[in-house]
Parts: sequence; structure tokens; C-alpha cells
Amino acid sequence: MAADFIVETPRGRIIEVRHANGSVTAELKWNPGMGDEYAGRFRRAQRFMDSECLRLMDPYVPMRTGALVKSGTLGTVIGSGKIQYIVPYARRQYYENKGGSPGHPKGGRLWCERMKADHMETLRREVGKIVAGGK
Repeated sequence: MAADFIVETPRGRIIEVRHANGSVTAELKWNPGMGDEYAGRFRRAQRFMDSECLRLMDPYVPMRTGALVKSGTLGTVIGSGKIQYIVPYARRQYYENKGGSPGHPKGGRLWCERMKADHMETLRREVGKIVAGGK
């Protein structure tokens, strides 16, 4: 039976067929290479998100010697989607720190949550551009 409805785009096509018994079947066919292209975009977006989150969190991380901030860079594999601060006291500082220090007034507990509150919309917009094929 011939297709009743076809939508074609550079990414692929949808073929819809209405059968004599009233049922409808639809088939989505991706163009070859689309999976690889989007996987690459998602990998670039994840690398951007990891490195940008580390950069944006720096002012929010408590600082006395700078070891805690540096441990985030050392403990994170960019592109993994997991940011880790690896000094032994990082967890306690994240949940219990009382506030900023001289020259670092934003530093304090829950630094990731506070960074997200201030920068999430910008991060979403930039990641969206990468996934859409920009940057």
C-alpha cells in the first residue's frame, strides 16, 4: 500500500500509512549519520557544561588556601557530567560552611546550588546553542 503521508527533513522522514481496516502505522527513518552528529553535539555540550560550572562555581566555593577550589579542577573529568571536589573536607564545607572569607565574600556552603540559582538560564541557553549546532 502506498504511503498516505510523508514528511521529509534533512534529519530524516516520517511515513504514515492508513490501512483498509482503519489502523495507522507510522515509521520514523533517521538519515544516516544523524546519530553520530548529535552524539558529538551532546559530548561538546557536556564538556562545556562541566567546565563552565567549575568556572562559575569558583566565586561561591569557600577559600582559605585555594586547595578546595583546585580540588574541583583536579577531581573532575571534563565531559563526564560529574564534578567532584576531592579534598577530604569538601563534603563538610559544602554542607556546613558558615560563610565568606575576606576577599571571597560569596564563598560558603551549597556553592553549586547558589551558582545554579544565579546562572542556570545562561547555561541552558548556551548548551541549547551547542546542541542545535552552534558554537
